[in-house]
Amino acid sequence: MSENNHPFPDSTFKGFTFTQSDMTAAKFNGVDLSDAHFWAVLKHAQFNDCNLQSARFDDVNLSNSSFEDIDLSHSTFSNINMSGVTLSHLNLANVEITDANVEGMKINGVLVTELIGCYEQKRSRTD
Repeated sequence: MSENNHPFPDSTFKGFTFTQSDMTAAKFNGVDLSDAHFWAVLKHAQFNDCNLQSARFDDVNLSNSSFEDIDLSHSTFSNINMSGVTLSHLNLANVEITDANVEGMKINGVLVTELIGCYEQKRSRTD
């Protein structure tokens, strides 16, 4: 280990593969993980001030996770279970939701199914 308790100071592991490695409580500071692939348990992991732009999350369990100060602009979500999720302080400008089960979903305390019902009634009267 180095003098500052850093076992790999200024090291390059480009192209390395870590298999069956125990990195419990590891800390990564100033690390470039561009194009990295993770098949790992990251339970209770913390990501602070990270650039995950263009990252891909596939078959990931994020239940009971917390997201704060997140920029998801121009992102795509597909086959997502968001039951019981609370969303607040959102910018939903130009968001499109299709093929969604909105049963029980509320926006500012109003059931979305009621909003859609009112919209469809009004639309049918103008046709």
